[in-house]
Amino acid sequence: MSLTRHFSRGRDLARTAGDHAGDMFAPVTLIGRGLRSHADWAKGRWAATPKERRGPTVFLTAAALLGIALLPHGPLFALIALMASAAWVGREPKAAPAPAPDVADLKLTALYAALTPYLGGFDDAAPLYSLDGAYKTAFDSWQFDEEGRLTALELRYPPYFTDTEPGARARIEQVVQGKAGRAREYLFDWDEESNRLKIGALAPLATDIVAQPFVTAPGEIVLGFTDGLGSRRTIPVSQGGTTAQQPPVVWRTGARAAEPHLLALGAAGYGTSSLLRSIALQALPHGDLVVIDGAGTGEHACLVNRPGVHTVETSLHGALAALEWAAKETERRLTALNAARHHGVPAPADVTRPLWLLLDHPTELSELAHAEGRQDPQDLLEVPLRHGRAARVTVVIADDLEARDRISPSVRATTRARVLLGPAGPEVAQEALGVPLDIAPAAQTPAGRGYARLGAATPVRLQVPVTVDPLDDEAQAGHRDAVIALLPHRDTRTEAPVHPVRLSKEPSAGRPGPVW
Repeated sequence: MSLTRHFSRGRDLARTAGDHAGDMFAPVTLIGRGLRSHADWAKGRWAATPKERRGPTVFLTAAALLGIALLPHGPLFALIALMASAAWVGREPKAAPAPAPDVADLKLTALYAALTPYLGGFDDAAPLYSLDGAYKTAFDSWQFDEEGRLTALELRYPPYFTDTEPGARARIEQVVQGKAGRAREYLFDWDEESNRLKIGALAPLATDIVAQPFVTAPGEIVLGFTDGLGSRRTIPVSQGGTTAQQPPVVWRTGARAAEPHLLALGAAGYGTSSLLRSIALQALPHGDLVVIDGAGTGEHACLVNRPGVHTVETSLHGALAALEWAAKETERRLTALNAARHHGVPAPADVTRPLWLLLDHPTELSELAHAEGRQDPQDLLEVPLRHGRAARVTVVIADDLEARDRISPSVRATTRARVLLGPAGPEVAQEALGVPLDIAPAAQTPAGRGYARLGAATPVRLQVPVTVDPLDDEAQAGHRDAVIALLPHRDTRTEAPVHPVRLSKEPSAGRPGPVW
């Protein structure tokens, strides 16, 4: 016991001696900390002094030190003043910089506050969203990228929120995109049964895929390319000098197609004419074309006199004649196909070969026809639209988004494959695609960027291949060459016999010579 007592007393004496030593060296530590602070301040001032002023600064400092040294007891007073200043500055350790606020807390708190007016139930006893609430009560999971941008979020909303109304959904989507950033697209997955909303940022689609032969079956048309969510199928494409696998948006046409006709609407300059050229280049190896250019800008002049292209019309007179021939050709095909089935013989090749009617901005011709008191060209599409699937006639219409009100009801009712290109609001997107769009578009979109909906399927993102007008001198040479390489020639195309029908006595405005 005595030995243990001696050890305890020795330990207490050592601790006391250490405390006294610490108290003894405390002033030295204090002054040393202050001197280091003065040295850092001097280094900072010297680094901030311009080079042209450093010489005069050194001279003035030396003069001041010399003046202090010449004064009686000057060095002693200067040393005392320096020690006192160092002790004053070093009396407390330098405070550590305040930690940067968490980006997730800042952005999620702002998003929670922005959603409160729309999702908050002020009569609810325990609301998920309230003015004094916290985002962790409603947000289940979230994810940010390295740049601090929101990439994924899952939140809960009250059961009384009207999640079945497109307008209510659109307000929530606009708020989320405004707080998360409008530079990207966001996919909104509404789980109405569980009152949950999953939000995910979508990666941009590839914009460097040019016109080229695509690996597809006969009757399949590649409208463009999407992401893994929009298509589980991939095809090899030439992209940036290498071969890559990209998921396409494939539109299936033909006698058994569920969506035999297509309507594409887009803002000016966002690629509806490029989409029409891309479809034409894919259809020509297996079918024949009639092209109506209602805008009259010559966007499809590269197809003039090409094998398989019956005519390229730009005038109202030529368009009416071409569409009258198309209606009669549809009836002739139906008669020949029914006769072949009745006699049990194969149908002639000229009625089984696909016929494509491509109309670019037909509403321009409709206005001109109304002004002149003539028949609307859209009325002549009634027969090809209603009986085109059985007669192997496919109608593709591309027009401006602002002209959607001038499209005839019969065209709207029979074109179940839809494409929307360019920026559009929620109401316009729903009107163009037929269903609400649960993808919030980015503020800035490239040309050819939009959405596609085939029949009753969910709309998917779409990027149309770069298919420029080869006669456009402002287009890149590589893009023009890619389109020229796909244009058919007489020695490379096998044509089926075509039933001759004279369209007009006058030459077409889009091509010289007689029209047949």
